[in-house]
Amino acid sequence: MGIWIDTDMGGDDIFAILLAEQARQIDGMSLSFGNAPLPQVRRNAAGAARAFGWLTPIHAGAERSILGEITTAQNVLGETGLPTRGAQLPDAETDHPPALPALANWLTGQTEAEILALGPLTNLAALALARPDLLPRIGRIVWMGGAAGRGNHTASAEFNAAADPEALAILLARDLPLTMVDLDACRRVEITEADVAATDASPLLRDLLGGYLDIALSRGRPAMPLYDPVAAALLAAPELFDTAPAEIVVELAGAHTRGRTVVDQRRPDRANAMIVRDLDAPSVRSLCLRALETRP
Repeated sequence: MGIWIDTDMGGDDIFAILLAEQARQIDGMSLSFGNAPLPQVRRNAAGAARAFGWLTPIHAGAERSILGEITTAQNVLGETGLPTRGAQLPDAETDHPPALPALANWLTGQTEAEILALGPLTNLAALALARPDLLPRIGRIVWMGGAAGRGNHTASAEFNAAADPEALAILLARDLPLTMVDLDACRRVEITEADVAATDASPLLRDLLGGYLDIALSRGRPAMPLYDPVAAALLAAPELFDTAPAEIVVELAGAHTRGRTVVDQRRPDRANAMIVRDLDAPSVRSLCLRALETRP
């Protein structure tokens, strides 16, 4: 059974997609603002599709959050939202049809649909508001986002949650089958310069991996968490993960805590989501890196 990927198409999104396509058929992708504004995300997606031979239909989705704000990670990732060590994705036509009707049409033919979400959840929230009749067709949403502990966009909030906390609140309120692969889980799966040097990936992918690592190196840290590929690994190799029920709420109003995900595992009977409790970090890391080495 195929999956749908919702992405803001940065470097770790590309790594995640390369892993996911080895394990599952990808029926479609939808794009969202996040790592960069949507026009740049579309350029990234078109270039990646040309570079890696993706034939999956790609669709343009949310330009801004549910409340109309545009929050990007360009202060960390640079103007393109895709740091490199000099290489560039090829130029390609950004002819992406609208995401919402495509996603709705895909779900119409599904019964236990699985969605891999790698950015702000705006596209999925728009679907929930526009087509609530299709929500029972979703079997699972695996989302890289949120944080049980400290954040990264702010001290309290993880970026994908903070970019559109209302979108997350909408999904949680509708009891959708959400599995949250949060910062605490992803921070256990790291790469270093030795991994970049040792990989048998193509020159382009090695450059992208190095540019991604440079995010950490520029801040005096020797290792960089892989983030999005960890969520893809949950779909590709679920046996490497231990998940548990949790009640998750997202802060919408706090002056210092907006976007924070509060994770309560004390009452499984009140759970509205699943969260990664543990994972085999070395095996997940190897799985993620091997996915890059199999590409041309």
